[in-house]
Parts: sequence; structure tokens; C-alpha cells
Amino acid sequence: MTRKIGIIGVGHVGGAIAHSAIVQGLADDYVLIDSDEAHVEAEALDLREAQPNLKYHANITVNDYSALDDADVVISSVGKIALQKAKPGTNSRFIEVPHNLIQVQDVAQKLKATNFHGILVVITNPNDIMTTLYQKLTGYPKERVFGTGTLLDTARMLTGVGEAFGVDPRSVRGYNLGEHGNSQFTAWSTVTIYDEPVVPLAEKNNIDLDQIESTARNNGHFLFQAKGFTNYAIAGAAVRLTEAILSDSHSELPVSNLRDGQQVYLSTPAIVGRDGILKQIDLDLTPSESEKLAASYKFVGDKFAEISAELHLN
Repeated sequence: MTRKIGIIGVGHVGGAIAHSAIVQGLADDYVLIDSDEAHVEAEALDLREAQPNLKYHANITVNDYSALDDADVVISSVGKIALQKAKPGTNSRFIEVPHNLIQVQDVAQKLKATNFHGILVVITNPNDIMTTLYQKLTGYPKERVFGTGTLLDTARMLTGVGEAFGVDPRSVRGYNLGEHGNSQFTAWSTVTIYDEPVVPLAEKNNIDLDQIESTARNNGHFLFQAKGFTNYAIAGAAVRLTEAILSDSHSELPVSNLRDGQQVYLSTPAIVGRDGILKQIDLDLTPSESEKLAASYKFVGDKFAEISAELHLN
């Protein structure tokens, strides 16, 4: 059985996703879509010409929405991250809203015109807002639409903890929760190193967990200012999430998902497999962490209400 991935928006992030997926042999067929036709054709050509020196073969189609009919996964990486660079000191993904609202509405309309019935993975920022918008505009089941959310922020936290304690970050477990943005937080009650709770270890070793949390929250902004965009870490998160879907691995990952009774997407752990969100995990958070999660949900909800009123959404 062949596997097919669609990538809509083939800029710094979409291009990095395509390259990483093809190098890993994640799928057999790829559909690359971008409004800049010359750019996406060049990206496809570059990837084709790389293949004689790669292990895996990939078939690449360009700017054909009908080719998404039988796609297993479609990744939305449309965005205008250069806007962040244009306003130094702006540490908010909401600066991208005006541009990305137009892009998401256009993509959602075009997706609805196809027979696509796979999983829609959203990277577009602000991630929780745009994931919520995609689900409402497409009408796809909420289990089949979700965002990368704090999967990236969690990776940044795991990296920081690993460096502070001198261990491989893959030996650290735990989550950043809430918005993929400034209201996110590290749920330290969930973080362990070799299954040992990190809080007492940090106290014993005089390690500042607050600084690690701040770095995880703000490293995206640092990268924007230093290189004008981020791409490798978010591409890694997107590829890992896509692999979990394609392989039906039932992996527990912090992704932006929609819980029953809630109006907007937010990142909490969920089991991900071939059919999308298979199960949502309830964490035993501390009272302080529960308050932070509720505050993050309210922040995203209020922001989405503003956008909904502007777009006249129900």
C-alpha cells in the first residue's frame, strides 16, 4: 500500500518537511502546493535531483489539489513568518493572523472541493486558532484535524532539561501544555528523568527550572530574530507526528486537539494513530498547573471569539 503526503505551503518549513520526509522514506507520493508557482516548482526539482543520492524514491506532484483525494495526511504549513522579523521585539504569533486568515480560508475551501478524507495536520500560526478555524471551515471530524501545538515547545523544554542535567533529551519525559504561544507552560509535575521526578532533582542540583521554561517558551522568538524564521525543529515535530499517523503507532504526544465541551483547540497529550486522535489523556495536574491550563484556554478562546465575529462564524 502506497503512502501519500500533501504539503500546502512550501516555504522554509514546508520545504524542510518535504526534504526530511523524503530522506526518511516516510511516504511514496508527495503533493507540494504553494501559491508561488515558480518557487514550488523549483523546490520539487531540487528534491527530484537529490534522489539519485538518496536511499528512497519519491513521486512528486506540484500544485494539484485533486491529487490530495487519496492522501493519507495533508500538512498545512502556510504562513508569513517574515512578519515577525518586520516588527522587532514582537514576541507573538498573532502578528500573522491577518495574512494567515486569508490563506487558511482559501485552503479550506479548496480542500473541501476534493475527496480528501485523511488526517489534516496544522502547523500554521497561531496554531491553536488556525487549527480551530480549519476544523470549522472544513467540517472534518475533530479527531482528524489537529495541530502540532506544543509538540515543538515540549521538545525545546526536553532539550533544556537534558542540557541542564547532562542527559540525552530523549531520556526526559513530560509536557508543555496549553497554547503554542505565550500562555503555554511547562507542567513540571509531568517531567521526569529516567522516571525520576525532575523537581526534587532540580532542587538537589540547584537547577533553575523557571529559566528552562522561559527558554522553551521564547526560543522561537530568538530564532526569528537571529535567522528570520524557524524550520528544522518544527519540521521535526511535523514529521514525527506524520510518522505516528502513517504507522498507526498509537503514540502519546502533546498536540493541539479539541476536547468535548470545549470551543477551541489547545495542547494536551493525546494518543495518535492512523485514524487521528484515538484517545485524549487526562493528566493529574497540580492546582497551579490546572489554573494555568484554564487561563491558556480562556486566552485562546477570547482571541478566537474576536476572529469568529470578524468572519461571522457560528
